[in-house]
Amino acid sequence: MKKPTTAELIALKGEELALSELLALYEVRVRQTGIIREINESLGAAGLTTLPDFSTCPTLARVRLVPVAATTTVTPEEERAVPTDPLPPGALPQRLLLGDLPSAVVGLQCVPPGAELSQATYLMRYEGYNQIPVVSNMTELHGVVTWKSIALMYENGWDQTLENSMQQESLPVFDSREDLFSCLHMLVDQGYVLVRGHDGRISGIVTYQEIVRRFQNTARPFFLLGEIESLLRRWLGTCLDAEAVIAVQATNRRQEHRTGRVEDLMFGDYVMLLDGRQRRTALAERADANWAALGRSGLDRGQFLLHLQRVQAIRNRIAHFDDDPLPQEDMRDLTSFARQLRDCVR
Repeated sequence: MKKPTTAELIALKGEELALSELLALYEVRVRQTGIIREINESLGAAGLTTLPDFSTCPTLARVRLVPVAATTTVTPEEERAVPTDPLPPGALPQRLLLGDLPSAVVGLQCVPPGAELSQATYLMRYEGYNQIPVVSNMTELHGVVTWKSIALMYENGWDQTLENSMQQESLPVFDSREDLFSCLHMLVDQGYVLVRGHDGRISGIVTYQEIVRRFQNTARPFFLLGEIESLLRRWLGTCLDAEAVIAVQATNRRQEHRTGRVEDLMFGDYVMLLDGRQRRTALAERADANWAALGRSGLDRGQFLLHLQRVQAIRNRIAHFDDDPLPQEDMRDLTSFARQLRDCVR
C-alpha cells in the first residue's frame, strides 16, 4: 500500500472525506486488519485521527480528520451518545445473487457434442470434477456428464458414448441474476447448478462443495465470536459484581440503562472492565481490581488484553460485512482466543 506523506495528511486536517476517499489515499479499497493498523500509525504520526473512527464506521460514512487531542476530552453528554448498535443502518447485506459467487462467472471446462466419452472422464478425473457440461459455442447446452449418469449408462448396458452418458433432462440452469437462495433446492438435489450470464453464454458452475466452503468461511467467524462473547459473559458475570459493571456502563449509558448486568455490555466494554492503562484513571483503578477478581494470576494480562482488542477489531470488521474473506491470521486469533477462554471458564 502507498502512504501519503505526513505533510499531505496535515494539509487535510479538518477536512471531511468519504471513507472510500480516505482509503484511496493509501491506494486500498477495503479495511483489513493490517491495513487499519498501517493507516492508524500513519495518521498518528501526523497527530491525526478520524471522527467517527474510520475502522468501524459504515462503508458509506464520511469521516473528518482531526487532531488526536480533539478526541481525548469527551463530555458526559457525548459519551452517553455512543451508539449501542454494532450494526448501524445500511451495514447489513441486501441480496446474494448467483453471479456474486466467483465460480459462477469465471468460465468452466466443458466438452463439445460428439467428443469421445474418454475425453470427458479424463477431464473429470484430472480436474477433480463430479460433472462436466456438453456445450456448443458456450451457448447451447446439450447435457451434463456426471459420475451418476455414467453409472446409469453401464447399469442399462448402453453403448459407451458421450450422448448415452449425459444427463439431458431437468438440467439445473439459472440466470446469474437469480437470487442464490432460490437455487439452493436444486443445488442440493443435483450437487451443482450451471449459470448463464447476461449474454446468454454459460458463464460458470456452482457446486454444492463450494457452497459448503463458503458457508464455513463466512459462518465460522460468527460462531466463534458468539462463543467468545458467551464465555466472556459467563466468566466476567461470575467474578465481577454489579457495581463494576455499572462503572463501565456509566461512560456510555443513560442512568436508566445502567443495569449492572454483564450481558448488557458491548464488546468494547469488556476491554474497559479489564484495561488498567486506559486514560480514565478511575476506570483504570477499577480495572486492576476487576482483573484481580478474576482469580487468574498466572494469566498474562498484557497479552490477554492485546488479544481481546484484536478480537474486538475483527468483530467490527465482520459486523460491517467486508467483502473479502477473513484472513487466516484473524481466524487463528479467534480460534486461539476461544480456546483460551474455554480453559478459563471450565
